[in-house]
Amino acid sequence: MYFCKQILLPQQLTKTTSVVKVDSFRKTYYNVNMEELTLTTPSLLFSAVSLLLLAYTNRFLSYAQVVRTLKEKYTKDHSAITGAQINNLRKRLYLTRAMQVQGIVSLFLCVVTMLLIYIQLQLIAAYVFGVALFLLILSLGTSIWEIYISVKALEIYLSDITNELDNKK
Repeated sequence: MYFCKQILLPQQLTKTTSVVKVDSFRKTYYNVNMEELTLTTPSLLFSAVSLLLLAYTNRFLSYAQVVRTLKEKYTKDHSAITGAQINNLRKRLYLTRAMQVQGIVSLFLCVVTMLLIYIQLQLIAAYVFGVALFLLILSLGTSIWEIYISVKALEIYLSDITNELDNKK
């Protein structure tokens, strides 16, 4: 269990603040380096999040084109493979929407963090920035999940071709 010797306000924290680790038998003193969160730290995420949002938007636009194509194909021929592709695409669209929302909220919280740093609320800014980082990680994880579902969609598409090749042999 870790605690400070006294309660300090964020303005009173220095780069090296003494913290005590309490065991049941002895006290051990540690020096904890607390790096200050500056305006440049959250602003570094702007370019990364902006590029991610651009990639997510491009992915969403390509899905819109695929939806139009599959709808035309399904109205002409109600095949099971086209139906499976549509169901798969619906899941991917929902995941893409979730990725975009998570990325946008992460970017918004980076801006809030910068505002909190500007008005000298360092401790709150650190927590808000932590939530922004968590949402960015969540967005990237959702993107990985969506990639796995995309591979399943391609497997469905290729299964039709594989079945035709197997029947010719």
